[in-house]
Amino acid sequence: MQTTLIILKPDTLQRALAGRVITRFEEKGLQIVATKLMRIPADLAAKHYESHKGKPFYDGLVSFMTSQPVLVLALRGVNAIDISRKMMGATFGSKAEPGTIRGDFGMSNSFNLIHGSDSPEAAQRELGLFFNKEDILDYDRHIDRWVYDQRSGTPE
Repeated sequence: MQTTLIILKPDTLQRALAGRVITRFEEKGLQIVATKLMRIPADLAAKHYESHKGKPFYDGLVSFMTSQPVLVLALRGVNAIDISRKMMGATFGSKAEPGTIRGDFGMSNSFNLIHGSDSPEAAQRELGLFFNKEDILDYDRHIDRWVYDQRSGTPE
């Protein structure tokens, strides 16, 4: 099982798409293990996006991410990082395939609706920025036996 960070960006909340996006993740079988509605402080946005510092889009990205509330989620599941990234689609809404979150809801190349961790290392780092360890819950879902074939003893 992996846990990944997802941020529903200001444009997702302003366009009232949060419920539809969350529903997609839940219908896929990913488990919500933490959530937080917040306005990201500038210092946290700078730390979160520090790998982009010095790039032409950095200042605009930090400004955008701190401009309005976001909804931060921790999602868990088998291969949750790759699965959620496939569901998100290409970075630019204008280039994202139909059927993906960005492909179905995005038009802009700068307002791209959603952030998702891109690796296990990034997920661990990013989850630690937005959640305390005790914020991320472990709990059993009875539906997991129908989401994953667990007959071998390992969810697949």
